Amino acid sequence: MDTDFKVWLGIIRSMSEYGVKSDTLELSFVEFVKMCGFDSRRSNKKMRDRISNSLFKLASVTLKFQSETKGWTTHLVQSAYYDINEDIVEIKAEPKLFELYHMDRRVLLRLKAIDALQRKESAQALYTYIESLPQNPAPISMKRMRDRLNLTSNVYTQNHTVRKAMEQLRDIGYLDYTEFKRGRATYFSVHYRNPKLISGPVKVPRKEEEEKAPEQNYDEVIKALKAAGIDPLKLAEALSAMKPEN
Repeated sequence: MDTDFKVWLGIIRSMSEYGVKSDTLELSFVEFVKMCGFDSRRSNKKMRDRISNSLFKLASVTLKFQSETKGWTTHLVQSAYYDINEDIVEIKAEPKLFELYHMDRRVLLRLKAIDALQRKESAQALYTYIESLPQNPAPISMKRMRDRLNLTSNVYTQNHTVRKAMEQLRDIGYLDYTEFKRGRATYFSVHYRNPKLISGPVKVPRKEEEEKAPEQNYDEVIKALKAAGIDPLKLAEALSAMKPEN
C-alpha cells in the first residue's frame, strides 16, 4: 500500500478516534504515524518526508461536483500542518465533505463486525438486517428472522439457526437482546446495537440516543473519491485490515 493511501486512511481513522473540533483534526505526530499504520519507532527523517509529501498531495487533490446549473470545487482536506518538535499534527477538514469522512468511518465499523463473523453466514445476514433497522426497533419476530435467512430446513432447525446466530452477534459485542413469547409467537427485543463491538456485557438504556447516520445519497462523493484516484472498495478493505507495521 503506498504512502499516500496510508496517510489518507490515517486521516479517516484519526477523525474517528479523536474527533474534529471547529473543522480541525488535532493529535500528536506520533499518534498520527500509528493511525497511518507505520511503526512510530521508525519515525525518522525519511518517514517524515514521506508523510509530509503525502499530506501535500492529499491537500492538493481537487474534487469537483457539478450539475447542469451548479458547480462546486474543493479539496480532500483544506490544509495540513505538522511540527515534529511540538509533536503535533493539524488537519483542516472540508466541512462539506464530512459526509464522506463519516461514510468511510461507517464502512470501517461495518467491516469490523463482518470480519468478526467469518464463516458465520447466518449471523452475518442477521447483522446486515438488524443494522439496517431504525434506532429503538420494535421487537422482531422469529418468523421475520427465518424469512431473512431464507432457510429450507424444517422450522425447528431454522429456529435453532436463528438463536445461534443471535448468540454469535451478542458474543462479538454487537448487541444485547431478550427473547420472549407473545402468544404462540417468539420475538427478539434488541436492547442496543454497537458496531464498535465493545467486548463484554454493556448495558445501554434503550432510550439513549444512538448516533444517527446521514441520510444523504453518497453517489456524488463516491464519484469524487474515484476521480481522486481512490477506490472506495479498496479503501474499505484497507480500513478494516490496517494494523501498525512492525
